[in-house]
Parts: sequence; structure tokens; C-alpha cells
Amino acid sequence: MELNLSRPLLRASETLGYSKPTPIQAACIPLALTGRDICGIAVTGSGKTAAYALPTLERLFFRPKRVSAVRVLILSRARELAAQVHIMIEKLA
Repeated sequence: MELNLSRPLLRASETLGYSKPTPIQAACIPLALTGRDICGIAVTGSGKTAAYALPTLERLFFRPKRVSAVRVLILSRARELAAQVHIMIEKLA
């Protein structure tokens, strides 16, 4: 499946062990890359963080420099989960 992600993000994904997208990633990444809002539910360990982080990073890394952009705010229900999300996004970026 083609997700239309840049080569650096694909390499980072492969480094983390993603060889093909999980169902939540396959459903969310193409929509998120177009700027659509998404709301997804999946079990723990299914790749939800990458499902929203990869298109977010793609849009931030490769936006036109002269166009103002909205930054990103990720809300988490617990400090420990926020730390996990932060670590995963650092690895992907």
C-alpha cells in the first residue's frame, strides 16, 4: 500500500520495525495527509501514534516556507502516555 510519505519518514518507520501499515495506519494516514480530521480507535500496540504522527510530521516538514502553519498540540490523558508519545515522535522525526 502506498502511503505517500517522504523517504526520510519511510526510513524511520522501517527502522522502528514497520514493514507495512497496520489497519489503523492504512485507514488514517492517507486521510490525515489531505488535512482531514480523523478519529480512530484501535487496541494498544496497533500503531495509533504513528497513524497520526507520520502525516503530521510530513505536513510540518514539507510545508511551503512562506506559508504560515498551525503548530501541533497533542493532548494526552496521562503523563506517562504523553512521555510515550513524545518518545515515539522523536524516533519518527
